[in-house]
Amino acid sequence: MSSGSDAAAPGPHAAGNASRLPAGVVARYATGSLGTGGFATLPGLVLVYYLTDSLGVTALMAGLIVTLAKIWDVLIDPVIGGLSDRALASTGTRRGPMMVGAIGLPIAFILTFAVPAGLSPLAAAIWVLIAFVAAATFFSLFQVPYIALPAELTDGYAERTRLLTWRVMVLTLAILIFGAGGPELRAIFPDDPRLGYLVMAIGAGLLLFAGLAIGSSIAPRRAALSPTARSAMPGPFSLRHYRDGLSVLRESQPFRALLTTFMLQGLATGLMLAGAQFVATWVLRDESAVTPLFLALIAPALLVAPVWRIIADRLGKERVYRLASLAFLIATVVLIVMVWVPGWWILAPVALAGAAYAGMQTLPMSMLPDVIGIDAAERRAAGRPADESRAGIFGGVWTAGETTGMALGSTALTIVLALTGYVESTAGVTVEQPAAAVAGIAMAFSALPALLMVASLFALGRYRVREQDVDAAGIARSAA
Repeated sequence: MSSGSDAAAPGPHAAGNASRLPAGVVARYATGSLGTGGFATLPGLVLVYYLTDSLGVTALMAGLIVTLAKIWDVLIDPVIGGLSDRALASTGTRRGPMMVGAIGLPIAFILTFAVPAGLSPLAAAIWVLIAFVAAATFFSLFQVPYIALPAELTDGYAERTRLLTWRVMVLTLAILIFGAGGPELRAIFPDDPRLGYLVMAIGAGLLLFAGLAIGSSIAPRRAALSPTARSAMPGPFSLRHYRDGLSVLRESQPFRALLTTFMLQGLATGLMLAGAQFVATWVLRDESAVTPLFLALIAPALLVAPVWRIIADRLGKERVYRLASLAFLIATVVLIVMVWVPGWWILAPVALAGAAYAGMQTLPMSMLPDVIGIDAAERRAAGRPADESRAGIFGGVWTAGETTGMALGSTALTIVLALTGYVESTAGVTVEQPAAAVAGIAMAFSALPALLMVASLFALGRYRVREQDVDAAGIARSAA
């Protein structure tokens, strides 16, 4: 399999173990997270609240909508991983599917928050479900190949940490922009919440397109496979995509450990993200408090991400990942106190959680390409095909797992709301929540994430890839 490069981006593994990626490559790759971070953040922050408090949809129905969209996302991610690999084999680049996602996602996202006035809650729910499923599909077309790119851009252990550190910094910035700016745009129209949500969606859609389009430009270009080799690949809708996904889970123990850890932590952070607006409204008794709450959670991550990289270069990614996870656990345990003593003091442990979150994103995402490289080396040593196209399969399964974790966070919150008697309402109607519902919101923001973090630390203990393993895999690939 030959490789090459074009003017837009280096070819696969062009950096090698010793070379640094050009700053422009790192910057363009990181910019893609302006789109991925925005879409991962804003719906999780406001969609359930939009459904329950503006459209009059019940909490369980709102949770069902989010869950169904995410189930669809999980089902199609392995297929899109295979399609991404097929695009790479046929055209020499993953750029085509990524651009389709970059164009389609903003349109579907705007439609999600453009429910016409006068629809019944059921009709509004169906509208949102269809639009959000379309948005999830376009998002996967970009996200799955985007996840696969670091393994193809460099073999370097530390260089992958550098690449993903900048990505997480932009991701954090995107979370700040969308998480804090989205509600502020919505608040410009206090007398017409539906218009506020639509303006928010249009502004977000423009930023989504900019980030995704720039991120798509970094996809490496190389020589396409021969027609004979391409004919052996599965078709666009072949069940083999799922078999290949199960295969990487079965064959790669480090991948199973890393993905399980990341999914559990995604569920914990998804719970907190979905619950932030409810904590602001019913625990702090100030709907606009979601902005400082969100800033406290995300701003420290932007500052601390480079620090996690420096420590990881000295101690190793897996050790520092454990430290970050422990810091997040401590923060969530402290937050349990707000069940009895609510107040603005919660911003301090939320800030600690935000600092830890930077490490919980940078480190596992920089460990994923290490796992992919080691998998290829093991397949080569066993005399099996070590085709780079498995990076797309890994990316598809990883994205499916990440989506599952975040989606179940919103689902778990809606179950807590339903069990504790949360009262839904329509725009302009004032209600009072029972004490059990307010306590449930507080526990969903603290105790439940803490339990999930404990479970994730057990899973992380089974990950045993070290720097020398990654270096050996890189040397083997260079020799091949």
